[in-house]
Amino acid sequence: MKFIAPSFRTALVLTTTLLAASAAQAQITTPQPSPKATVNQRVGLTDVTITYSRPSVKNRTVFGDSTTKAVVAYGKRWRTGANATTSIRFSDDVTVEGKKVAAGEYGIYTIPGKAAWTIVLNKSLKQGADVAGFKNAEDVARFTVKPYKLGAKVETFTVTFADLTPATANVALEWETTGAKFKIVSDVDSKVLAQIDEKVTKNASPSANDLAGAAVYYYDNNKDLKQALAWIEKANATDPKFWNMNTEAKIRLKMKDYKGAIAAAERSKKLALAATPANTEYAKMDDELLAEAKKMGK
Repeated sequence: MKFIAPSFRTALVLTTTLLAASAAQAQITTPQPSPKATVNQRVGLTDVTITYSRPSVKNRTVFGDSTTKAVVAYGKRWRTGANATTSIRFSDDVTVEGKKVAAGEYGIYTIPGKAAWTIVLNKSLKQGADVAGFKNAEDVARFTVKPYKLGAKVETFTVTFADLTPATANVALEWETTGAKFKIVSDVDSKVLAQIDEKVTKNASPSANDLAGAAVYYYDNNKDLKQALAWIEKANATDPKFWNMNTEAKIRLKMKDYKGAIAAAERSKKLALAATPANTEYAKMDDELLAEAKKMGK
């Protein structure tokens, strides 16, 4: 029989006991009934992130008054999801439904109603189900929106970004047959103009790409077209690209310089077809510009 020293035997028993206790304390991991989700969207130049948990209908009435035994009662504060507090993070200052909101992370709380929803952004991220402990003093924005009826049933609570534009987006909250939206506006203009000022206006030798980018922004946002034309002409002066010539044609057309628009569109088309491979998509856009300029210039 092999001899085992007492000290080693004691250590072995202790280790075995600890491992058994650890195994007994380990928890079984199973899927959550309301799984966690994160949605991200760049709105203008601002990154917006929403983190929430997604409960399901499960044959229940979701929104209703006290007589319906609804999951979410009208007129009562709701954590806008399940489990932990639903949060929204902005990388920059934004405007939400007309309210200025500083960059940062906030809890989203709602008070659903049949005719109107109150939506609140609050500094607290720790309320969870304890909506009774909510502190109005920590609100950063509070506004009212009108709910809408969904065309199809949404079984699991869903938050999405909708109706995107270059500077705005709506956050849509949808569950069962009810939806509600609120609008985020990113301050794009001041940021882009600051870049144009630095890289184009105050730069003795701006690149053709920056000149063209500034011209496109001015054109798209109905700013000084004469300045936009000066920038795009400078971009096209040394090494014209078909896409930049197309931009020049559009600016001239908007300025009612039909002869100049025709000349620029024709040059853009020629360059597009001479590219390797030929860019027939731009050639088609140039044809449309030519037709419009010729029609308007009669």
